[in-house]
Amino acid sequence: MDNNEYLFCEMPVRRAVLALAVPTVISQIITVIYNMADTFFIGQLNDPNQVAAATVAMPAFAALTALSNLFGIGGASKIARCLGKKDEETAKKTAAFSIWTAVFVALFYGVIIFLVRPWFLPVLGTNAETYDFCSGYVFWTITIGAIPTVLNAALAHLIRTEGYAKQAGFGVAFGGILNIVLDPIFIFVFHMEITGAAIATMLSNMAAMLYFFLFLYKIRKKTVITPNPKYYCITDGIPGDVVIGGLPSFVMMMLGCLSNSILNRLVTSYSNEAMAGMGIAKKIDMIAFSVAQGMTQGVLPLIAYNYASGNQKRMSKSIRATLTYTLIMACSATLILFFFASPITRCFIDNDATVSYGRDFLKAICFTCPSTAVNFMIIMVFQATKQKVQPLILSMLRKGSVDIPLMIVLNRLIGINGIAWATPLADWLTLIVSMLLFLPYINKIKKSASI
Repeated sequence: MDNNEYLFCEMPVRRAVLALAVPTVISQIITVIYNMADTFFIGQLNDPNQVAAATVAMPAFAALTALSNLFGIGGASKIARCLGKKDEETAKKTAAFSIWTAVFVALFYGVIIFLVRPWFLPVLGTNAETYDFCSGYVFWTITIGAIPTVLNAALAHLIRTEGYAKQAGFGVAFGGILNIVLDPIFIFVFHMEITGAAIATMLSNMAAMLYFFLFLYKIRKKTVITPNPKYYCITDGIPGDVVIGGLPSFVMMMLGCLSNSILNRLVTSYSNEAMAGMGIAKKIDMIAFSVAQGMTQGVLPLIAYNYASGNQKRMSKSIRATLTYTLIMACSATLILFFFASPITRCFIDNDATVSYGRDFLKAICFTCPSTAVNFMIIMVFQATKQKVQPLILSMLRKGSVDIPLMIVLNRLIGINGIAWATPLADWLTLIVSMLLFLPYINKIKKSASI
């Protein structure tokens, strides 16, 4: 039994969960930090317009993460189940399909965004002061950077299915750290301001993508994760399984983009300082969000593998261990962000109005940390065990269908603070539905495993 198979089959459950989750969490945190680095370094220019422009661009940029989740998480779930059944041929076809389809779709998205940006960016929330800044940022991060950004994350998901969590985490972290190094060089040394931040992001994702391809070449004789076009396949149910597996994560991210776009439109009607403060708060809260996301994404292969191999007892123990760790970290994050909201926000920009808005937003949205942790865990379990309806319902509830009406109504009732509170209210309402769907399902698993 090789080391990776030992991890999935024999290693004590808590150790296996940590071995897969910790590198993923670290890489996710570093990814958020490098996204925050853009905001931080742009904020040092003390220009709320440029901070607001980067904030407005985020929904369009986040759509790239949705695409990487569609093919990365969907492919990873399918590959893990194939490995659990010892079907390496289908696993190779799934990997090639996921990689190349991600390339084609990312390229298409980048071109479309370039063509429609004159009317699309105002829809997102740009105005006369922010349009040019936002347009330059979007050109480098999306039009030029779409393929490396999507493949960077997708390849990390795929190689994690064979137990290479440390290597996946290193690749993502490498790109993030490089971005942090390049940001001040392009922004301040080359005097490129927000455009420099965008170029730094694009180059960092390009470097991370190259790392993953070099790693795959190194292990080419012992891995099923292959970009070899000869394995590209649109038969055997592979496209459907990949899309169905990744669709909940894709839908959740895309609805999140829609939700953030509506939020931007509502907040920008107050002031650019309000927009900048909200953007800073959202970036800070993403650290806690990334912990929950990293835990669930890291453990997905373990749960999918044991589900496919019929070891439901080990799968149930993995779920419990992951949920315990995730909740402890999520509750800790809520306390830290709530009580230190003001000084944390001031680290990003020395503008009293912006800091005030950022503090108030952060104190509200930090309450999503525990509910998000549980919701992500439940959605991931449904994805890993090839459930179709439940994860899609929960993904749609988390973002888009509940929070947007709440933002609009609460904005009219209590103003800008109501916009901030719509997010935690929607997430906690989703948690109720999550538990109603999950508890009967997990009880069924326990009975079948004779627990």
